[in-house]
Amino acid sequence: MQHTGIATLDQLINLLTRLPGIGRKTAQRLAMFVLKSDPDYAQQLAQAVLNVKSEIHFCKRCFNIAEDDLCSICADPKRDVSKICVVEDIVDIMAIEEAHVYHGLYHVLGGAISPLAGTMPEDLHIRELIERVKSEAVKEILMALNPSTEGEATMIYISRLLKDSGVTLTRLASGVPFGSHLEYLDSATIGRAIDSRREL
Repeated sequence: MQHTGIATLDQLINLLTRLPGIGRKTAQRLAMFVLKSDPDYAQQLAQAVLNVKSEIHFCKRCFNIAEDDLCSICADPKRDVSKICVVEDIVDIMAIEEAHVYHGLYHVLGGAISPLAGTMPEDLHIRELIERVKSEAVKEILMALNPSTEGEATMIYISRLLKDSGVTLTRLASGVPFGSHLEYLDSATIGRAIDSRREL
């Protein structure tokens, strides 16, 4: 591993390499950009990182990111409260919202059931989803989990829990390739998958 010989710069490079998708060369370029940039920009960047950690938390209803008790989607009176789209991660909400075809609410599980990775049902926000179905006027649960073995297992598990709830369970259409992640799909593909969703 190459070092610049300057401890403070090496520290920044090493921290940047811990970001997903950032290799050492990219981290070096980013660090040099920060070094050469206006001091005000560096200050704003540092403050923005601190603000994200101190001011953003999880929505108490759906576990999306929020600055208040509820996220902007849960707080929006125009959203269809009879529909809940269940996703694995917050980035999946961003991907679905870009498609502009879904207007209901969301529920973020925080992952998928994966015994091999040590993720069990109790590690996810499944219990909270069941409570929402019981306490809210929910008519449809759209399972928008990643098309993977773990995603399928999680869908089956949740569908069994909701079998007698009277709620319609749907899933994304097969236009989403198996093994892919929603965050990497284009909005048109996600939009078609939501529009042609089918019952579980």
